[in-house]
Amino acid sequence: MGSNHSFLEGKIKDLKDEGVYRKLPVLEGANEAEIILDGQRVINLSSNNYLGFSNHPKLKKAAVEAVEKYGVGAGAVRTIVGNMDIHEELEKILAEFKREEAVMVFQSGFNCNAGTIQAITQKGDLIISDELNHASIIDGVRLSRADKAIFKHSDMEDLEKVLKEKRDNYNNCLIITDGVFSMDGDIAKLPEIVELAQKYNCMTYVDDAHGSGVLGESGRGTVDHFHLHGKVDFSIGTLSKAIGVIGGYVATSKSGQEWLNHRGRPILFSTALPPAAVGAIIQAVKMLMETTEFTDRLWSNAKYFKEKLGKLGFDTGNSETPITPVIIGDEAETMEFSRKLKENGVFVSGIVFPTVPKGTGRVRCMVTAGHTEEMLDRAVDTFEKVGKEMGII
Repeated sequence: MGSNHSFLEGKIKDLKDEGVYRKLPVLEGANEAEIILDGQRVINLSSNNYLGFSNHPKLKKAAVEAVEKYGVGAGAVRTIVGNMDIHEELEKILAEFKREEAVMVFQSGFNCNAGTIQAITQKGDLIISDELNHASIIDGVRLSRADKAIFKHSDMEDLEKVLKEKRDNYNNCLIITDGVFSMDGDIAKLPEIVELAQKYNCMTYVDDAHGSGVLGESGRGTVDHFHLHGKVDFSIGTLSKAIGVIGGYVATSKSGQEWLNHRGRPILFSTALPPAAVGAIIQAVKMLMETTEFTDRLWSNAKYFKEKLGKLGFDTGNSETPITPVIIGDEAETMEFSRKLKENGVFVSGIVFPTVPKGTGRVRCMVTAGHTEEMLDRAVDTFEKVGKEMGII
């Protein structure tokens, strides 16, 4: 093998020279609010497990029961013989939860974007995308034969400018945005986007990965948060973040769901979600339909943590959600800050260019319903200690 891969060895050496080479951290045990990471006990401020569901006893029990009845794998793609009655039940309960006509479940949130965008657009169409949209949207857009345009982040004047210039030259037009932007925690201007879409006869598409289980009534998402039911053509949710398992779904019209069933490539060419995952997700959605206690706790924790960090003088950007970036700026300083926090018992990953623009390095704190006030107090004290040592505050 060696000689053929020497070009890859060179690329890895470049990563090391640039100081961005990394090894994967190793988690021993479940992804909880406090964890053992690389042999050290730390407060976990880096997971997407917003509601503490990924190790919830009720979800584990539902997963085990599903395995007992259906086995460990679906055994085929859904269009052949991998479509079990629990897959159907999951789509039914998700549509009810989302207050939408129909839902198509995919194997991951990434797969939703990879499979849906190219299925609903074609040559002669235009896709207009927010410049800060998630990597999976960018990849999904690349798979489409439609033309592409970008609008400045959440800039409605710029979006309208693009629409004025280009809309008339195309058959269909699809406007795509994240619901909650994963690096800054700000929320898309969905009402204005929907208004412009109606004015210029466009379809709308929202990737609500970080809004699912977080925004709206009991986590019904950004569409629910703005009361825009039936006004957004395609609403993408993830089942791996707040819901705590794996998978993604597209909430849409009945005809949208039927079309994806025929043309969504991950549905056609990749085995259906395993029964354990489906059983656990159904349980999670039922719990959210019964109570708002999980989302209430998430938001009160987020508010508590943000206020305390703000009082210390940290820059938490424009976040409107539990995603709390602490913006440091310099790349090397950001990574050093993250390293020192970990040494002091708080794990929060540093995020730098190319994930965020140069000079806007940050540690991204993910507050969850699973954190106690005592843990958050300890985390804030650690931020204060390290921040002062490094002269950040």
